[in-house]
Amino acid sequence: MALLELEAISKSYPSSSGAALVVDRVSFTIARGQTLGVVGESGSGKSTVARMVLGLIEPTAGEVRFDGAVVARARGQRLRWIRRRMQPVFQDPYAALNPRMRVEQILTEPFRIHSALAGSEAHLPSGLKAQRERVAELLKSVGLDASALPRYPHEFSGGQRQRINIARALALRPELLVLDEPVSALDVSVGAQIVNLLRTLQREHGMAYLFITHSMPLVRYLADRIVVMQRGRVVEEGEAEALCHAPREQYTRALIAATPQLPV
Repeated sequence: MALLELEAISKSYPSSSGAALVVDRVSFTIARGQTLGVVGESGSGKSTVARMVLGLIEPTAGEVRFDGAVVARARGQRLRWIRRRMQPVFQDPYAALNPRMRVEQILTEPFRIHSALAGSEAHLPSGLKAQRERVAELLKSVGLDASALPRYPHEFSGGQRQRINIARALALRPELLVLDEPVSALDVSVGAQIVNLLRTLQREHGMAYLFITHSMPLVRYLADRIVVMQRGRVVEEGEAEALCHAPREQYTRALIAATPQLPV
């Protein structure tokens, strides 16, 4: 069984002319430990797909299934189970962190929330000492040290904030990270460092990635398979290297030509 399955999902919104269809019958799967890149220009529907995967919005039609469970139908304990195992990393590292919370509070918040909701679990540290040890390990895994713990988000650069976002996403030991344009708000060299960090973390933890981006060179470097979206539809998909080497669609060729190589 695939870890994530999208079966003909669509999303439309009311508009003055009736209904605006922003995602149209998109289907794909992600196996455990695999990276799928979803690539397309702004307005292609790729971020809407990510939000449906995360359960932030419901499909108008079709189903998103995580490890066999239909995300839109999940409630109570089943929904908490999904959320622990599927975590997001969003585009804007400045907006994603609460400016009033110290890094230690940001990183321990998932433990407090999920321990309170689900009772004690072996992989959730209980007690201040155990939580501080875990968050120090998380920071180390993303290239920061414990000196970050008492500081606030505004004291860090954009790249450092994205590392903190990634550390928070790893706190619950998820099986899938949904990465929605995680480097587009960063300069090229810092973005390349984050991409290399993501590759290292995947090797260490065996997570699957759903990687949303507008950059074909980026998904060629990071992804096992690529789905190309245009105007809400999948126009091409395949193994990353083969698709980038010999794209069938003119739109895919244009995406490859339009985005520069990352210095990774």
